[in-house]
Amino acid sequence: MQRFFHLTVTGKIDDEMKNLMQLPRCGVPDVQEQRAGSQIWTKKGLTYRINNFTPDLPQSKVVQIIQRAFKVWSDVTPLTFTRVSGTADIEILFASRAHGDNSPFDGRGGTLAHAYFPGSGLGGDAHFDESEKWSEKNQEVNLFLVAAHEFGHSLGLAHSGVRGALMYPNYSYMNPATFRLSADDRQRIQRLYGSRR
Repeated sequence: MQRFFHLTVTGKIDDEMKNLMQLPRCGVPDVQEQRAGSQIWTKKGLTYRINNFTPDLPQSKVVQIIQRAFKVWSDVTPLTFTRVSGTADIEILFASRAHGDNSPFDGRGGTLAHAYFPGSGLGGDAHFDESEKWSEKNQEVNLFLVAAHEFGHSLGLAHSGVRGALMYPNYSYMNPATFRLSADDRQRIQRLYGSRR
């Protein structure tokens, strides 16, 4: 873990490590059993469905935020994302604690969300912890930033150890109005899907 986060490798849980472990974060493990990028979508046109909505924001606002989070990835790849009302490639769910995928949420703070790499069944799906207070601003947890991160997993990206990258596992606020995808994120997603023409 120290090596992944570019910390001094001591082999012991020191203060720097403790501080990092207490930050809110994504629930996807940093070290995957499978090789990152070994599962990708074989089609360019992907569908998504918002199965339910958080009461923290108006439904129309959630729809806009989710669209914008997908646009982060469609702006730099040939992928397109279309919202549908039926079964979709990427199912989006707000849930608390146990929610049917053997990866229960832990309540407020800690794990904010998790998503699954492309594939059948849960593949591509993104789940958001309803115990969090979701926001469109710099209050509590910004839904756009977390959604854009989780959709990176939905497309096959593992976590990045580069601080400031969208795919860095720990949450930190960046202004969505001025958000720009880091070079690390852009290069990694384009290795999987190519660049937008």
